[in-house]
Amino acid sequence: MSKSLDNLQPWGAFFMRLVLGLAMTYHGFSKVIPAGGFHGGNAFSAIDHFGHHVTSLGLPYWLGCIAALTEFLGGILILLGLLTRFAAFMIACDMAVALVMVNRHHGYSGSEYGLALLVVALMLFFYGAGTCALDRKLGLA
Repeated sequence: MSKSLDNLQPWGAFFMRLVLGLAMTYHGFSKVIPAGGFHGGNAFSAIDHFGHHVTSLGLPYWLGCIAALTEFLGGILILLGLLTRFAAFMIACDMAVALVMVNRHHGYSGSEYGLALLVVALMLFFYGAGTCALDRKLGLA
């Protein structure tokens, strides 16, 4: 039975990749795309707003911009299975900072979701994209 389960490991990575990619893209969307879309106004207002929020935590403004882009674009890369290990590493760093700077004030019950995303990102960083990934199709895996 163990051998047949070992053969399914790439599918396990695939499903973890889908869950992490969807979660990160969902949470990063509002940090990158302004409310109402890009119809006039400042196209970077959402990133700017999040950057200022990050400065209120005592971190540099640019780190907020990197975090927003990491969540949104990194989530898309994870979904596609493109540059998976790089995107997973960036997401793991993003989630580690979020755990230390934001979630630690809420105890374990407020940190478990971020911790789960961090661990899934680390698994993908160490294991790779699994099956159905562009990394494999392009020879990057």
